[in-house]
Amino acid sequence: MNIKYCDKLNTLPPYLFVELDKQKRKAKADGKDVIDLGIGDPDKLTPRFIIDVMKKAIEEVSYNRYPLDAGLSEFRVAISNWYKKRFNVKLDPDTEILPLIGSKEGIAHLPFAFLNPGDCALVPDPSYPPYRNCTILAGGKPIVMPLLESNNFLPDLKAINQNDLKNTKIIFLNYPNNPTAAVANKTFFRDAVDFASMHNIIVCHDAAYSELYYSETHRPSSFLEIEGAKDVGIEFHSLSKTFNMTGWRIGFACGNSEIIKGLLKFKSNVDSGVFMAVQKAAAIALLKGEKESEKIRNLYKTRRDTLVGSLRKAGVSVKFPEATFYVWLRIPKSFKSSIDFAKKVLEAKAVVVTPGVGFGSYGEGFFRIALTVEKDRLIEAAKRIAELFNL
Repeated sequence: MNIKYCDKLNTLPPYLFVELDKQKRKAKADGKDVIDLGIGDPDKLTPRFIIDVMKKAIEEVSYNRYPLDAGLSEFRVAISNWYKKRFNVKLDPDTEILPLIGSKEGIAHLPFAFLNPGDCALVPDPSYPPYRNCTILAGGKPIVMPLLESNNFLPDLKAINQNDLKNTKIIFLNYPNNPTAAVANKTFFRDAVDFASMHNIIVCHDAAYSELYYSETHRPSSFLEIEGAKDVGIEFHSLSKTFNMTGWRIGFACGNSEIIKGLLKFKSNVDSGVFMAVQKAAAIALLKGEKESEKIRNLYKTRRDTLVGSLRKAGVSVKFPEATFYVWLRIPKSFKSSIDFAKKVLEAKAVVVTPGVGFGSYGEGFFRIALTVEKDRLIEAAKRIAELFNL
């Protein structure tokens, strides 16, 4: 039988982290002492109090049935309370909040709910691959918004071609940013709200890293803090990084009730919601997890300082990120591409880093490091990486 993928699937590049994993496994099979700084997957256990709630909930018959599409009421109320406390944003638990099977799932499904064939979505570059790829899968056309170092890795909304805006229905934003670790301020979000309102564009703001910040005086803002934001968009959150819950697959969308309703309508046709025991545990995480979240932040701050300090000591020019658990830096001048550099680091130094071009063409010339290993391994990794800078 001749099996063929559909045209849309064939247009997608290989998913970056799958390719990285193949290369990593080969290096390990060859007996190399591999230090994996590639995928942003926390290396610590989910806080014990969350696990304990899950253990108890999983034994309850009512939590083992099909979940409601709109999600567990207790979880939605917890989200509403957390948003009010963290951002001073009021959300209606019944109409403005939707639990997700991880924020990636909701982000991936949003284009299917709002794009017709040929409609456009504004996609930052470099960026998390699902923004672009799921726009394509939904039959839409991605329009690139360059994130340049000269503009602090923020898109220049005024520079977007007016002709491209005629059929644009969605704009993807992500701050604190993956992969650049940039942070957006309220002035930028104010401009984004005005821009979206003027052009009738849905804002999809991915705020998965909002709780991984390193200064209490510069805590990342929510897009929804801006007056009028709920008129034009929604915000996505994930418990993955905030509480080391990547494998649990739990997140949520919140904001404009009509957008939430559209996303729910699509989701109800393709999935049956989030396991209710996970939602129960997630609710408790938001209600009682502030101290644990702070511990996680402090861990990554120590790791950030260790890695960046070690690289600087070795003569590598690199900035201290204000948020996320990523470090984004330029490849050595002796390398022509980020892929060449990433391959060399893995082959010669047994360190996995992510080539910037994997996040888009404007990521070329950079690479990303994830702070998801212990301090001693970060020191060793910095030493190995620096050796390629000092050739």
